[in-house]
Amino acid sequence: MNGGSVDGDDVTAETGTWRERSVERSLRAARAKAETRSRLLLKSATELLSETGRADFTAQELVERAKTSLRALYQHFGSKDDLLLALFEEIIMESTEAWRAEIELIDDDRTRLRVLLEKLYGKPGEDIGTGLNRALVIYNLQLAETRPADFARVLTPLQQLIRDLVLRGVANGVYRGDLDPEILTIVTLQTVMGAASMHALGAEFAGGVLVSDHLLEFCVGGLVGAPADPGR
Repeated sequence: MNGGSVDGDDVTAETGTWRERSVERSLRAARAKAETRSRLLLKSATELLSETGRADFTAQELVERAKTSLRALYQHFGSKDDLLLALFEEIIMESTEAWRAEIELIDDDRTRLRVLLEKLYGKPGEDIGTGLNRALVIYNLQLAETRPADFARVLTPLQQLIRDLVLRGVANGVYRGDLDPEILTIVTLQTVMGAASMHALGAEFAGGVLVSDHLLEFCVGGLVGAPADPGR
């Protein structure tokens, strides 16, 4: 007998006993099926969030949209809240990776920050207060209150991106070096996230409309620091 293939699988390339290989094939199939169902549920949740601008749809509405069952939802995510957390995590991770790739092509520290702020807050005149953005902001505020550790964990990729921008600016002598870069990162992150949340919710205060340019100038001012007093 020679080392051939069985059902298209190259037996000679596999290791372990036939029992171990059989179990591994079964696990691969189960994992692929679970991932497909999970992504279908996430896709359906995204559609509901985009259409309604709200995150208070029921688990039943979700599984009906996904053409699956409550049993499948609870099997893969545990609850609707866990599914929304997974969706938020997926959006933050994928968005941050795309933003980082774009920002890496930019040489100027101030322009890097401008691009990121426009991604998070929107360009001047751009309306981001509807559909998915609004629903996610509402959910984010709830998550920050009820599950603050999970909220902070999911934002870690964005925090790391801002930290890298701050550290690069400090190394280039553009941003201030008298404060801990970690503190500068947290203050910048909280400022931008707070402003973006109010913007997405449509909150406008008396005295003018805030745009990304205003936010940029405020953040850059904090990162650069006060000019030296020539009289001192």
